[in-house]
Amino acid sequence: MKVIILCGGLGTRLREETEYRPKPMVPIGGQPIVWHIMKTYAQHGFKDFVLCLGYKGESIKDYFRNYLWNRSDVTLKLGRSPQIIYHNAHDEEDWTVTLLETGMNTMTGGRLLRAMQHVGDEDVLLTYGDGLTDSDISASVRFHYEQKALVTMTAVRPAGRFGELGLDGLTVQSFNEKPEQESGFINGGYMVLDTSVRTYLNGDDCIFEREPLQKLAETGQLKAYCHDGFWQCMDTYREFEMLNKMWDSGNAPWKIW
Repeated sequence: MKVIILCGGLGTRLREETEYRPKPMVPIGGQPIVWHIMKTYAQHGFKDFVLCLGYKGESIKDYFRNYLWNRSDVTLKLGRSPQIIYHNAHDEEDWTVTLLETGMNTMTGGRLLRAMQHVGDEDVLLTYGDGLTDSDISASVRFHYEQKALVTMTAVRPAGRFGELGLDGLTVQSFNEKPEQESGFINGGYMVLDTSVRTYLNGDDCIFEREPLQKLAETGQLKAYCHDGFWQCMDTYREFEMLNKMWDSGNAPWKIW
């Protein structure tokens, strides 16, 4: 099962960092937040990634192109037949990373639609490039198949600004992208998607969190995997500092590897 990560947004609320790099490349403990997200998925056995690039996507390409070089001790043999010898292994050697240019101004649904061309008929995992959690992703996948829904969304409780869910048990009856006041569960990302979801997507201007998810909610095809544990997005400089303090203190709840 492939993991699609949306990495193309501008990250305007975190301008102190994103003026120079895309938000998924903003570091926590010396590694970009997207690396932490990928480590979480990999811990559950999901190691085939599709990263949807947009704003400053070249920096994400450079990071993964030079990954082995930057994480290894090396010996260089100079001369007319140069050679590079890498001396040590790393835990990410069995990862596959597809770096997909999805356009500067493409919306989330448009990026997802483009990524679907690279996943075949297999169900996929989807998340954003700026949220960390200790949620049991494997359990959410099992839940998805038990519920036989088209989309399962991890629902979390923190006070936030994104996608309030109206729940009837485990079925999402309404989806409000950005309510003025939120209570109860909100959209934490970390979704499981049936590939037929692509029929709800209609081009680069499609915002996944609006018409597609709202239609799925109205027809009972959007389920909530409720997570009461840790979840935190990195949307502001204050949240950037908070997550780095957690990591530096050795108390990073999302570090399950």
